[in-house]
Amino acid sequence: MNDLNDEKHVLSLLVDNTPGVLSSVVGLFSGRGFNITSLCVAETLDPKTSRITLVTSGDASVVEQIKKQLNKLIGVVKVYDFTGAGIVSRDMALVKVRARSGQRAEIFRNVDIFRGKVVDVGPDDYILEVTGNEAKVDAFIDLLKHIGIKEIARTGTIALARDK
Repeated sequence: MNDLNDEKHVLSLLVDNTPGVLSSVVGLFSGRGFNITSLCVAETLDPKTSRITLVTSGDASVVEQIKKQLNKLIGVVKVYDFTGAGIVSRDMALVKVRARSGQRAEIFRNVDIFRGKVVDVGPDDYILEVTGNEAKVDAFIDLLKHIGIKEIARTGTIALARDK
């Protein structure tokens, strides 16, 4: 699935909030050799329902087949393909960086430029938070690499469709 025609697809699934549903969804992908590049799951306003937001890639016919198979799974209520649709998407990263005294001003400047936050200060490191689209989060991380990133935790993509 690394063809030049492969396109990034954001799928949003409403599923029953029961054990095994997530495993079935992920199993469908792995069993057919499809990769999931981002996966987020959380309860919706209704505690009986969860939203799975996942990102995969493939040509349109492959993704159409994936959607049909997802709709057949027990526990999957609805599958939305946000590809090419008007959506609002966000990613969040927590980044732990070394806090050398000569680089602290640069760290704060970068956090400010990206409208991030310093969420923890330790004697030898800072934990920074940034949210935005995937490209913004990637750019923030790239900017910090020369400072010395110790750890990164990312949420992956979350998305909602805009009203028409």
